Amino acid sequence: MLHIRGREILSLIAGLFLSIILSPELSAQARQNFNYEQFKNRPYYFGISLGYSSSNFKVNHSRDFILDESYSLTEAINGPGFHIGVVGNLKFGDYFDFRLIPTFLFTERTIEYTAVGQNRELHRETLESVFLEVPFLLRFKSHPYNDKRFFLLAGVKYSYDLQNNSRTRQAENIIKISPHDFMAEVGFGIQIFMPYFILSPQITFSHGLSNIMIANKSLKEASVLEKLLSRTISFSILFEG
Repeated sequence: MLHIRGREILSLIAGLFLSIILSPELSAQARQNFNYEQFKNRPYYFGISLGYSSSNFKVNHSRDFILDESYSLTEAINGPGFHIGVVGNLKFGDYFDFRLIPTFLFTERTIEYTAVGQNRELHRETLESVFLEVPFLLRFKSHPYNDKRFFLLAGVKYSYDLQNNSRTRQAENIIKISPHDFMAEVGFGIQIFMPYFILSPQITFSHGLSNIMIANKSLKEASVLEKLLSRTISFSILFEG
């Protein structure tokens, strides 16, 4: 009985030893047709980003809004936009990337005022912008499977409005917005490894960290607002490699 058990143990040890030796070769054979193999050893790569965005403001009312009974409601309306950018990706090990994606975003954001009274008239202030955005992102990727990897990303973004008109004479009659903005950004997506490039659809959410509204008490529409924070949801398709 002891002799048989000893043979079984030796066979098990021999089997484990052979599996340890052969597993890298078998794994390589199983993965040799994966497109992922062409990209996994690249320390960095570049690409382009294209996508659609929806932007608005998080509105905080001022004390004047409570005291002034001219408006019963003030809210932000989502505005459409599109963006194009350049992707730079630097790998840290197998699962982490540092990503820099300078982007031009063309969008508009609208603030809607509802006047007090039976007619409840609506007044809208639309702000059109062209942003130069520079997000600094850290990305965590899952283990690759069938030429696909899921990922999460997070970071901060600096945004500058190239079309900002807060310093023009006409700014006295509009809501003044600072051209500078800092935002927190999170998102998720999937990498799809193609024969010649990596296709990466992703969704990101951005939220402003600072008040971008410039006080303008001479304008009634601005006096009822205390703070404006930027918010953006973006769907992007990235071509990398």
